[in-house]
This record gives sequence, C-alpha cells and structure tokens, in this order.
Amino acid sequence: MTRSQNENNSLITQTYFSQKYRKKRHQNKLYHLFLLIGSLIMLYPLLWMLAASFKLPNNIFNDAGLLSESYTLANYVRGWQGVSDISFAVFYKNSFTISGLSIIGTLLSCSMAAYAFARLNFKFRYVLFAVMLVTMMLPTHVTLIPQYIIFHKLGWVNTFFPLIVPKFTAIDGFFIFLLIQFIRGLPSELDQAATVDGCGPIQIYLRIILPLSVPALATCAIFTFIWTWNDFFSNLLYLNTTSMYTVSLALRAFLDAEGQSLWGPLFSMSLVSLIPVFLIFIFFQKYLIEGITTGGVKG
Repeated sequence: MTRSQNENNSLITQTYFSQKYRKKRHQNKLYHLFLLIGSLIMLYPLLWMLAASFKLPNNIFNDAGLLSESYTLANYVRGWQGVSDISFAVFYKNSFTISGLSIIGTLLSCSMAAYAFARLNFKFRYVLFAVMLVTMMLPTHVTLIPQYIIFHKLGWVNTFFPLIVPKFTAIDGFFIFLLIQFIRGLPSELDQAATVDGCGPIQIYLRIILPLSVPALATCAIFTFIWTWNDFFSNLLYLNTTSMYTVSLALRAFLDAEGQSLWGPLFSMSLVSLIPVFLIFIFFQKYLIEGITTGGVKG
C-alpha cells in the first residue's frame, strides 16, 4: 500500500469519526434540551407558588405568569402569625416533635424486628415473616376504623399518642423488609466471631448490626420524616385542637381563617414547610441512595 493510499484511508477514518462525533453531540444537545423543558414544566407549579407568595392578594390569580407589578413580604409576616392567635412556630414544633419521635420509634422497633428475622432462629419465624409481608399489602383504610376505636377507648384522641406510639411497635413492614435485606447482606462470620468473644444476641445487635446498618437506618429515618411531616389524613383524624395542629393541618386552616381563604399566607407557609424536607434530602441523599441500592443488591 502506497503512502498516498494510507493518507486517504486515514483521512476517511478521521472524517467518519468526526461525523459520528458531531452526530452524537447533536443528539446529546437535543436530549438535554428535552430534559430541560421537562424540568421546567414540572417545576413551574412550584415556581408559580414561590412567585404568588410575594404577590398582593388581588394579583395572585389574575394570571398564571410569574411576574407581577409589585411584590410584598406581608404574606410571610401574616402566615407566620398563624391561625386562631397561634403562631406557625407552634405548628412547626408539633410537626418536629411527632416526626422526631416517629423516627426514633421506627428505627428502634423495625431494626430489632429485622434483626430477629434476619439472624435469629425461632419458632414460626417464616410464618410471622409472611404475616409481616401481608401487612404491607393491606390498604390503610382496612385498619382505620379498628385503630380509631382502640385509640378512642384509650382516651388518646386529640393527643400525639396515636401518631407516635404505633411507631414503637414496628408497624412499617416496608422498613422491616428493607433492613432485613440489608442485614442479610452482612457477613454472618461477624456474628460467629462475636459469639466466640462472648457476645450474646443483644450485644451483637448493638455492637455489630446497628453500626454496620447506618446507611439502611438513614434511609428509614429519611422516609419516616418525609412521610410523617407530610401526613395529613392521620393528623386530621386524631388532632382536633388548633394548638396541636401540625404543619399540614395548619396550612389547611388558612383556607377557613377569618371567614375567608388566605391564599398569600397559605402559599408562603407552604414554601416554608418544604424547607426541612428539602434540606434533609439534599444533605442525606447519599445515605438514601446507598441504603436502597446496597439493600437491594446484597439482599
């Protein structure tokens, strides 16, 4: 093959890869443009609510645009004042109290149940595990009335107990299943080595299983916080006094406050209520992803 032929072949190869690169680059641009448009469409309601929280009441529903002739912080001031002379800080405190205690109860009870199913051998182990899986398939409305009757007879209606105490009894089968899958992925040789050193089941659970299960526990904590913080129906069912309202109930109360619907304060406090969920997801998303993927792969 002559030198000119080699040069021609090299030129043809370079032209082919150059065209292929330009085509792929063009496809990537269209792909990213499509994702950008889709993201803007999904974010538009949130952006509209952000803009509406700074608008005057008369301008909120005039148009669907994000811009307005004038803006104000009065909606945030009025919204933080709350409803029925109760500050929104009280509702924030109630939500944090319920969510925090729910996280503690969920992590303690579900981790112990998961450890028992994953590591301990006991009678009716597989039967109880199947029953636990069945509870995941039951709609919430099936047990709603029996639970309410029990809590009513206990005198727990209009208290935080119906929202917190069940979390200490491992009622979340999803978290138990997630932790079981994660714990089964841990080497059983660690338990055997700990047993040789004189550790019992409780010490193995406290000193080995819990420290190694931090990613899965963090995932459970994040989901528990988000679900509890955003819960509306359970709070509506058991909480009757305004001073005991959570954030979700307080937001609903703005629609009936002062004989009118306070849309500006409602939108402003809705954004304020999103801050904890947003921050937790931003700072702990690594544990969230690691807990789910590790439990899924190793299980």
